[in-house]
Amino acid sequence: MVSSAVTRVLPFTIALLISRLFTMNVAAFLLLGLGLLEAEGRCFFNRTQEHCVCYNLSQESVSSIIQCLPASVVEFLGGELERYIAFPISNLDPSAIEMLGSLVIRKIIFGDLLVPEILLARVLRFFSYTQVQELVFERCIFEGRGNWDEMARQDLPILSLHFHNVTSAPLTGREQDFSSLSSWLETLQELAVTGSHVTNLPCGIGRVFRALRSLDMAQNSVGDESLMLAFCKGAFPQLQILSLQRNNLTSYHSVCESVQLLRELQHLDLSQNKLMADLSSSCQWPASLRIFNLSDTGLDKVLTPLPPSLEVLDMGCNHLHAVDISLSSLKKLFLSQNMLQASPSIRNYPMLETLHLDNNLITELPWDEVKLMGHLWDVAAAGNPYNCSCSGAGGLQALAGMGHLGQGWPQDYMCHSPPHYQGRLVKDVPVSVLQCNSAAVIAPVCIALTLLGVAGAICLVRSRPGLARPCRRV
Repeated sequence: MVSSAVTRVLPFTIALLISRLFTMNVAAFLLLGLGLLEAEGRCFFNRTQEHCVCYNLSQESVSSIIQCLPASVVEFLGGELERYIAFPISNLDPSAIEMLGSLVIRKIIFGDLLVPEILLARVLRFFSYTQVQELVFERCIFEGRGNWDEMARQDLPILSLHFHNVTSAPLTGREQDFSSLSSWLETLQELAVTGSHVTNLPCGIGRVFRALRSLDMAQNSVGDESLMLAFCKGAFPQLQILSLQRNNLTSYHSVCESVQLLRELQHLDLSQNKLMADLSSSCQWPASLRIFNLSDTGLDKVLTPLPPSLEVLDMGCNHLHAVDISLSSLKKLFLSQNMLQASPSIRNYPMLETLHLDNNLITELPWDEVKLMGHLWDVAAAGNPYNCSCSGAGGLQALAGMGHLGQGWPQDYMCHSPPHYQGRLVKDVPVSVLQCNSAAVIAPVCIALTLLGVAGAICLVRSRPGLARPCRRV
């Protein structure tokens, strides 16, 4: 907590700090390095969202950063920082350190910047005086190579680091740089490098991230061989969430073998990779895996074995014709946009809560499956070519009546057959008991008439005793 005295003098303190920006004080790098430009710009603060955005700050307009003091998120957009490379570095004085520590900023975003790595290496250590926990670089170009020796044994409060659509030198051969940053990187919990044309992640770098829980490498160019090298022994020992969405992965079993050493892995996303399976080989995924996304991977069958404790399986947007697996712990199953002609048996998933079957080739949901689906929380089966027979339409209407079909009902449930119902909404098909199950009506009527006949005969016999004669003994 900041004392009341500090709170009263904080605007004055920050004003003093800004006045020193242009006297070569290292605090200048902390702000100039956040995106100062020669072009005119200013900052805009959204009090409701506690979000401040600064566009193209210049020496003339940098004072507008004062309004960002109450923000928890500050965003700096636009700039080239090459002109500040030659600025001398000096240590912060106690008043500047106190001011930085009093700020409530938790997240800083840099966007559309040309960042000399040598400048970043000299400035990053001063974040140790702040409470910033998340650092984001978007659409940035990192130039050159910095000297990271000053970061040796330097701790930072930053726990989450994100790079999206950035350009930099290849990671190969940078192990020493990462070693200098190890005191900080060993505590990092979340790392994302997305849409940045990354082709590999050297083994030695992975071993630095000893506490990392989440790694997002989506939309890059990682291939099967480089993935095998990345997750070597000792790399990412605490990793729980891994996204490899939309890379250059092609072998289902090679990916499986690559992640076998990730003993803590719980969530794996391989979606939007064109995977091929070698049916002659088998691989066991980490037993810790709970969430598995294989959507849009081109698979034509669900390959086994799967982790026995799997809770969420996404196989949407594939070429599945049938799903015949049994997973006792599965809670959510996503099978939309496949070629399924029938729903998988709910009996194979006793813990299931969510089932999505949109846009398949399913013509009918059998009544025995409908009864089991009634125990689910979320069922989606829109966009299928339904046969609106009594059983077909009746099953869907029964599910809708239980409130389980959710979004998409009734407008996305259309009849494909028989011809006289084609194009009609499933909800408009009459499914009364008399129309759809005449046996259920006729049988009770017949039984009732029979019972009435027997009762009538008994009454007649009792009313005319002479009709009942004892048997004659021979």
